[in-house]
Amino acid sequence: MSDEKSCFSYFENLIDPFRETPDIPPPYKVSSFFYYYLKQIKTILIILLFIGLGVSLVEIALFKYVANIIDLAQSSNPEKIFGMHYKELLVMMIVILVCRPIIFALHDLLIQQTITSNMAALIRWQNHKYILKQSISFFYNDFAGRISNRVIQTGAALRDSAIQAIEAIWHVVVYTSSAIFIFSQTDWHLIFPLLIWIVVYVFFLVHYIPLIQKRSTISSETRSKLIGLIVDTYSNIITIKLFSHTKQEEEYAKKTMTEQIKTHQLALRLITEIDTALTAINGLLIVSTAGIALWLWSKNIISLGSITLAISLVIRINNMSSWLMWVVKNIFENVGVVQDSIGTISQSREIEDFDNSKTLKITNGEIKFDSVFFAYEKKHEVITNLTLTIKSKEKIAIVGPSGAGKSTLIHLLLRLHDVENGSICIDGQNIKYVTQDSLRSQISVVTQDVSLLHRSIRDNLVCGANNVSEEQLKNVIKKTKLDFIDSITDTNGNTGLDAHVGERGIKLSGGQKQRIAIARALLKNSPIIILDEATSALDSETESIIQQNLEDMMIGKTVITIAHRLSTILKMDRIIIVSKGTIVDSGTHGELISKAGIYQTLWDKQSRYLTK
Repeated sequence: MSDEKSCFSYFENLIDPFRETPDIPPPYKVSSFFYYYLKQIKTILIILLFIGLGVSLVEIALFKYVANIIDLAQSSNPEKIFGMHYKELLVMMIVILVCRPIIFALHDLLIQQTITSNMAALIRWQNHKYILKQSISFFYNDFAGRISNRVIQTGAALRDSAIQAIEAIWHVVVYTSSAIFIFSQTDWHLIFPLLIWIVVYVFFLVHYIPLIQKRSTISSETRSKLIGLIVDTYSNIITIKLFSHTKQEEEYAKKTMTEQIKTHQLALRLITEIDTALTAINGLLIVSTAGIALWLWSKNIISLGSITLAISLVIRINNMSSWLMWVVKNIFENVGVVQDSIGTISQSREIEDFDNSKTLKITNGEIKFDSVFFAYEKKHEVITNLTLTIKSKEKIAIVGPSGAGKSTLIHLLLRLHDVENGSICIDGQNIKYVTQDSLRSQISVVTQDVSLLHRSIRDNLVCGANNVSEEQLKNVIKKTKLDFIDSITDTNGNTGLDAHVGERGIKLSGGQKQRIAIARALLKNSPIIILDEATSALDSETESIIQQNLEDMMIGKTVITIAHRLSTILKMDRIIIVSKGTIVDSGTHGELISKAGIYQTLWDKQSRYLTK
């Protein structure tokens, strides 16, 4: 058993799917895209190519041996056949019982153990790793389901087309060349039907392959669109149910499914056409070859074994041609899948680290926005000539009406977008020239719209924090009133910290998710903190308790708070008023309330609302 395991393990480990590769976009051209991944395992593919040659030659040898046995049986005394021809029969037996199983075993080990899982995983890993670092805009502009589908399907499609192409090469070359050679050695008349068949077969390939690829690409695109729609529906199922939107969703899905069915049916029509035409020309090949062979035998030109060999070969070619057409169809269907995916996978990143990007080092935590301009898609200007200095360990609040640019300002600081003009510096380091990971690792963020990973509560809490001890974890759980954790269970029987929270934390209430987000920020313990309505989903009692812990967390940190409820920012060192992408005023609560302006207007509205 151990020998069996070691044999399988050896072949299973010939390809490392997680090998280090340059962090660059895959090529945009289909042929270059294929080559980019195939060259990473070229040695394995070359070995497979030569083993495929051996498999094909052994198969041809079997047909030749059958013909030889018939001729030996015809020409020899039955009682002396083993004595006279034991050497030939022994060679046949060794090839069939020893060589054939060995070469087929090597072939299967390379296909099943080395290539099938590892090659697909290698392509998926590299695509996922590249896409994971795409800008936030990339994910906002497409269905998550469609992106996921393209990452998953591309690995299998590229692998299958490569394997099938290698398998087909030797079958075509060996069977057709062997048949032509054997027929020429037997009698040249037998070659004519095969040559005519080859010409017609090649014509079919040249005619149908481009059509198959084109229609397969369209079919793959509509399939990805359908998957994206379904995943989007399931991800937002609570919205659909709350707004009684099920019927409309059924119509959306029906429309998209109908489109996908029609494009798939167009591709299937080609298959029916090909199969019908191929059956006709294969029938002509068998009939004409058999007829010529029988005529030659009737003239005593060829032996009975030669008739058997000729008919066996053309029947095998008939089967091979049907298989080959099926393989070619699959290859170009897979090429179509890859072509559909390239547009997503090979997109250049909007936000990139420079080759010489340094690690951000924070000593004080001073932040400077210097003449910053930003427009979404370079069209819709959101931030206009904004200059702001946040001193080390200063606590500021950013206030303004909806659409003023508050959240965009935070996104720019986190470098989720790059500024059009101007610069943002932390302790004198332009964030454009430091690594994104080092920048975001130094900033703790608690947002109003908390999104949790569908993983355990523990995994969500330690996200972004390194080497968290159980004692630290318990301490933060107590501070943020996460006592509800013990009552959480999942479908796999996990409880407490090990329970999974569902997609986007769907199993938890808004307040529970908010407390986990605050606890996560406390554990990260970064020198810069961003709070975007961090306590908005909490009840008054819980908010007052957690607010105290947040104030403790802010000690010695640079803090930026985005606030809509002005009562939560009264203790801030400074309040910045933003309107239409620029700073219109700043000061303490007392200074701003004493003069007419946006802040006083907002304060008066909220005060009147609270007194009603």
